[in-house]
Amino acid sequence: MRNKQVIFRDFLAKGAFPKESDMEVTESTVDVTRAVAEGSKGVLVKNLYLSCDPYMRGGMRKLTDPAESYAASFQPGSPVTGFGVARVLESGHRKFEKGDLVWGLTGWEEYSLLPAPETCFKIEHTDVPLSYYTGLLGMPGLRAYAGFFELCSPKKGETVFISAASGAVGQLAGQFAKLFGCYVVGSAGSKEKVDLLKNKLGFDEAFNYKEESNLDAALKRYFPEGIDIYFENVGGKDYNLEQPKGVPNLIQISMKEVRMEGFSVLDYYHLYLKFLNMVLPQIKEGRIVYVEDTFKGLENGPAALVGLFSNCDVGKQVILVSRE
Repeated sequence: MRNKQVIFRDFLAKGAFPKESDMEVTESTVDVTRAVAEGSKGVLVKNLYLSCDPYMRGGMRKLTDPAESYAASFQPGSPVTGFGVARVLESGHRKFEKGDLVWGLTGWEEYSLLPAPETCFKIEHTDVPLSYYTGLLGMPGLRAYAGFFELCSPKKGETVFISAASGAVGQLAGQFAKLFGCYVVGSAGSKEKVDLLKNKLGFDEAFNYKEESNLDAALKRYFPEGIDIYFENVGGKDYNLEQPKGVPNLIQISMKEVRMEGFSVLDYYHLYLKFLNMVLPQIKEGRIVYVEDTFKGLENGPAALVGLFSNCDVGKQVILVSRE
């Protein structure tokens, strides 16, 4: 059977951003009747939706230190990998059966053989859009939930600032904070995104950081009494430098009794059912909304991923591979 794929061509230079030419759309074939070897614990899946996420840029670099990125380096000549939603066609794993819907790491291709699917989640709730499992009900949603509730330890009435607030994680962290009773301000990179935050996602205020000549003054304008929680989604102003300067003025962490903590969403996978139990009723009651930007066809995957880094995205970038 034909298997269209998005192949990763070669590593990016440090500090570089992905280009469409760094990927190539090709076709191979797969025998869906013999893909899972006898005795194997692998599963063969048909990919339905694929997720574009900023961490994937790290996978496109040749890493000498695993701490440089959340993702392992992609392999040149092999399909790009990322999170997705898929249908199980064949299974050698006791956790999954033919016909199951799953979300987890997969290949950017029509059909993928997952040799170690233990980190995939079976989709039990299909009364919401399946694409939500690339974002709202997938890794970004769990990241927003764990980051806000487990690490930030919010209190009702606190002030919350969220950067990249219209993205896959930011839009949810902001809505969680509002539902909890916080005052929420978000920053984004266009008027369209600012309007989205205020008029659809329910943020108290939002601003376009590109129009602010003095970010300190902007923050003081929106938070005259200070910020209780800063949910950081960017990586700081030195994030793209070859030689980052590090965090300045660290004495203020002690003087102001600030706690700063990073985390990996993988450490919070055990909370996934708790997260679902909280968020699913909110979705069905219309108290949480989610904005997606869908690209139809695997051949448009490279453009979708590149758009993440050129401020072309509004909401969660999703690639529709197949409606089955």
